[in-house]
Amino acid sequence: MNYLIKQFTREWGFLLRQKYVVVLLLCSFVLSGFSIYSGLSEVSAQQQTIERLKVADQSDRANVQQKQSDAGMLAYYSFHLTYSQPSNLAFAALGERDIFPWKHRVNLLALEGQIYESDAQNAELAQAGKIDFVFVISALAPLVIILLFHDLFASERTSGRQDLLVTTAKSYFALWGARITVRFVAVIVCLMLPFFVGAFIAGASAFEVTYVSLLCIAYLAFWAVLSVWLGKNATSAPRVASSLIGLWVLFAFIIPILGDLAINKAVHSSNGGDIVLTQREAVNGAWDLPKSDTMDAFVKEYPALAPYIDMSSEFEWKWYYAFQQMGDLKAAELSQAYRDAAAKKYELAGAVSWLSPPLLLQRSLTRAANTDSLAAYNYEQQIRDYHQQLREFYYPWLFYKGDPTKAALENMPRFESTTQSSN
Repeated sequence: MNYLIKQFTREWGFLLRQKYVVVLLLCSFVLSGFSIYSGLSEVSAQQQTIERLKVADQSDRANVQQKQSDAGMLAYYSFHLTYSQPSNLAFAALGERDIFPWKHRVNLLALEGQIYESDAQNAELAQAGKIDFVFVISALAPLVIILLFHDLFASERTSGRQDLLVTTAKSYFALWGARITVRFVAVIVCLMLPFFVGAFIAGASAFEVTYVSLLCIAYLAFWAVLSVWLGKNATSAPRVASSLIGLWVLFAFIIPILGDLAINKAVHSSNGGDIVLTQREAVNGAWDLPKSDTMDAFVKEYPALAPYIDMSSEFEWKWYYAFQQMGDLKAAELSQAYRDAAAKKYELAGAVSWLSPPLLLQRSLTRAANTDSLAAYNYEQQIRDYHQQLREFYYPWLFYKGDPTKAALENMPRFESTTQSSN
């Protein structure tokens, strides 16, 4: 034990005397800390936005209910906030939350247009992306590992100290093991310490912290082992560095880009604009159709309302909302095809990620943080489920009950954000 302590103490002292190594480790710590601060700030801003919108949503709906009593007018003017609450790990892996919308306000009109017309934020800002923790670990940390390990052996050979070290060392660990271990631990501490602080602030569970830590350590160990293996018998440090940088470019950029291009070429689907256009054309066209066409199609979806579809005037709200739902039904096939294609792309991207360790880590961490495209699609499904609840609440009043009472409005469905299980 004393021997091991002596070896580690020697290597720590040797590491701290190398100014470029200390600067590199400090830069790693600062970069990791900045990514955590940025992630916490973004998540805090999203949470504050949600809380502010929840208050405004309740106030707006209460104002509508004071001014309107007619069921159709209430359904038309009452909007309902839906949102995707960021998880406790979202600060570390913001994922697709800067691309896919995480908040919507919906009313009883056709839903598909309300989903696909929404935009998360400025498209140019979304394209720029954010420097979050998963980006630092997956894309930038390998460069730190390469800089620390590429010349571990070659530098000793170049300086002529190799033979002396081999002759005097008691064991391979005494010569290289302690140095490799100390450098690797130093990198882990500098990169992961800010994450632990951020996880404590965000309220992440011990299991979540452990899971993320193991993934990150395994990923960094992969690059450390690769660097040591390539540099073990090399005599030229620049050649080792060039090889490692080439692998980094291949794993971090070339494979993901080529994989994305191949997936988009292989999987075709309609886009959100096609869905909105189809739904809107169906809704607008319903004004010119015989009312029986709309109501006959509607009662196939709601047979219990068949006794109440007769109309006594040219315009009635029940007909209006019936053809709104028929607009959604008209676009349902396109919408389902769009979601099926997205699921297929996600599945294929998972296969590609096994060829790219950085992509695999990003995919694993965003899934753990519930911030990937799968989480966005799950949120869309929550919106659809909630909209269905609103329809089931309003339809009895629109078709046969008449105007709802104030007490009845208190029983209106409330949206509840549910976080999907990620592990």
